[in-house]
Amino acid sequence: MRSIIDRSEEMGGACRKMSDKIRLYGFNNLTKSLSFNIFDVCYARTLREQRDYVSYIDEQYNSERLTDILVNVTEMIGANVLNIAHQDYDPQGASVTLLIAENSMVPSVQSDTIVGHLDKSHVTVHTYPEYHPENAIATFRVDIDVATCGEISPLQTLDYLIGSFDSDIITMDYRVRGFTRDVNGRKVFNDHLMSSIQNYIDAATLKRYDAVDINVYQANLYHTKMLIKEIDIQNYLFNTDAYELLPQKRLEITQNLRREMIEIFNGCNVY
Repeated sequence: MRSIIDRSEEMGGACRKMSDKIRLYGFNNLTKSLSFNIFDVCYARTLREQRDYVSYIDEQYNSERLTDILVNVTEMIGANVLNIAHQDYDPQGASVTLLIAENSMVPSVQSDTIVGHLDKSHVTVHTYPEYHPENAIATFRVDIDVATCGEISPLQTLDYLIGSFDSDIITMDYRVRGFTRDVNGRKVFNDHLMSSIQNYIDAATLKRYDAVDINVYQANLYHTKMLIKEIDIQNYLFNTDAYELLPQKRLEITQNLRREMIEIFNGCNVY
């Protein structure tokens, strides 16, 4: 089987100009993996409110809803679902894993061979609600991994996934792994041009965030972090109305929320 891929430049290894088309030999077995964490931050004043927040999150993002989100992701990248595994955890959290395949690789008579070859084509999600009794701020983390073999790419799902959750802080990693070959036997380490993950996020979404890139082009490794710019305090209060709070208290809560976000964004205890 042969496939044609658009390409004008190769990054990593020996970088040089190439023809617009590369004719591949056999199946395109490059693995494109997109991994990212989404954090939602909430102010929950009492221990009871914190527990109620975790229960609310568990109900809103149970394994059934997460499965629906991942099935939509699979359809968006033009793939088919081969198998689904999902689990809700006690006391909190949920996980879903989908094994997927390209439309052109739907299992037929040789289904065992195909599934074995596509064992790195999958979509997974795990949720982690979190709070501490000494801190009035609760957080909800979503870990998502989309790994595909062949010509389908997970990057086109970014806007949908960001919009599916209350995304205050987002960290994303995209990596192209392995290599395939052209018909002359030359290795191909990346089959598409790319300079930043941000290129695949809608401009209206990017306007709401401060974004930072850390990319290693030679390794086909791309990293982007995003932090929400504006905090509307009412959206961060659980079972509390902002107008019930004194202005000084609203300012204090806003500052605490921003500090929590900055520390998560930087991955260290800043304050």
